[in-house]
Amino acid sequence: MRYSRIVAFTVAALAAAVVPAKADGFITPYLGYNFGGDSANCQSLSNCDEKHLNFGVSLMSAGAIFGFEEEIGYAKNFFASVPGADNNVFTAMSNVLAGVFAGPVQPYVLAGVGLIRTHVSLNPAEGGAQTTNSFGYDLGGGIQGFFSRSVGIRGDLRHLQTFGDVAILRVGPVNLVPSETLGFWRGSLGLTFKF
Repeated sequence: MRYSRIVAFTVAALAAAVVPAKADGFITPYLGYNFGGDSANCQSLSNCDEKHLNFGVSLMSAGAIFGFEEEIGYAKNFFASVPGADNNVFTAMSNVLAGVFAGPVQPYVLAGVGLIRTHVSLNPAEGGAQTTNSFGYDLGGGIQGFFSRSVGIRGDLRHLQTFGDVAILRVGPVNLVPSETLGFWRGSLGLTFKF
C-alpha cells in the first residue's frame, strides 16, 4: 500500500511539473503490434494462433518541449489464441514526454508508470480465471507528422514491464504461470488530432 502511494504521488508531481500553462492537446487512437518478451509465441504448436494486435488511445498535453500523456491499451489473446483458454492484457500508463512539439515533424521520448493487468482463464465456460494487477513502467519514443494544422499520424515504439508478478499463460504445453514479471515491446501507428 505504501508503495502505491509513492508511485501515485510521483506521477501527480511529474504531471504538475511538466504541463505548461499554454499547451496543445493531442488525441491519438491507435492500432499496435506486440512483440518480444512474453508476447504470443506458439513455437509451431498445432491449434495455437499467435495474436499480436492491440488497440488503444493516447491523450496528451504538450508545450514546446515537455508534455504529459495518459495512454490506455488492450490486447486480446496477448499470450496466444489457444482452444479452451482466454487471455488479455490491459495497460493504463501515465507518461512524461520530452521532444519537439512544434512544426510538422515532432519527435519525442517518453517514460512513465501505471497499471498493467493480465487476465488468464484456462476454462472460460467453468468460470475459472485469474486476473492480476501490477504497477509497471514504460520507456520509448516516437514521432508525430502533421499534414494539416490539426491532423497527422503518429508512430510509437515502447517497452512495457511490470514491477511485480502477474498471471501469465504459457503455451507448449498450455499452463498458467501465476508468478512472473511481464515484459514486452509494442509498436503502434495512429491518427493524431491536435486541438
